[in-house]
Amino acid sequence: MLTDKFPELKGLILDMDGVLWKDSKPIGDLPYVFKGISDLGLKVVFATNNATKSVQEYQQKLASFGVHTEPEQIITSAIAAAKYLQQHYPMNSKVYVVGSASLKDIIREHGFQVCDDAERDSAQVVLVALDTNLTYEKIRNAATQIRQGADFIATNMDATFPTPQGLFPGAGACVAAIATAAEMQPLLIGKPQTPMYELAFQTLGFAPHEIMAIGDRLETDIAGAQKAGCLAGLVLSGVTDESKARSWQPQPDLIAKDLTELVYG
Repeated sequence: MLTDKFPELKGLILDMDGVLWKDSKPIGDLPYVFKGISDLGLKVVFATNNATKSVQEYQQKLASFGVHTEPEQIITSAIAAAKYLQQHYPMNSKVYVVGSASLKDIIREHGFQVCDDAERDSAQVVLVALDTNLTYEKIRNAATQIRQGADFIATNMDATFPTPQGLFPGAGACVAAIATAAEMQPLLIGKPQTPMYELAFQTLGFAPHEIMAIGDRLETDIAGAQKAGCLAGLVLSGVTDESKARSWQPQPDLIAKDLTELVYG
């Protein structure tokens, strides 16, 4: 069992895409996995770079797989980006969002105006995430505003996300298009940067060495965990194969086929 290998372990930070599911398909028997986590006495928070859904939408998705959560257990790069805006910009500042309707709602709920295309020239910030309806017009509008002085922020830079049909383009593809057009790189909020981990540490109430962050992507989940000072657990159920895993330095603290093997193995 996991705590036999790591006796000081008290909490887990779980990524979602590629760890718990691939799009609408769960990875393993999730109620069985979470029973094992509960039996070990471990507290859990969920931390995802995916900024397309609200906390409530993630709760509903988890519940559909038999996993019941509290809102405070779910941390997304959208939430982290909204909190960053609160810390660095006046309330009611205007933000041009390239992303989902849920991301726009989160930004509004945190006290900011979301510009439509007609208002774009007055935006103080351009915030970019995965946008499955990305168009040339959105790329043009975002890049133009950045060139005119708006700050450029990205929720995350994941190049892909895993689905049952294979790897689909992720937020990084959207960000790269705008960065190329604007000739500027964004400030990155999500993993591997530490703000999401710090929020998770606060929620769990444990020291970093008592926490393991578990994910499927080396350059975000594992690099971020190592940067934040917690244990790093890699699962091979998402975007990373064993060859890439073994070549990563420093090595993750634990590598497993999937979350089931990581918890019970």
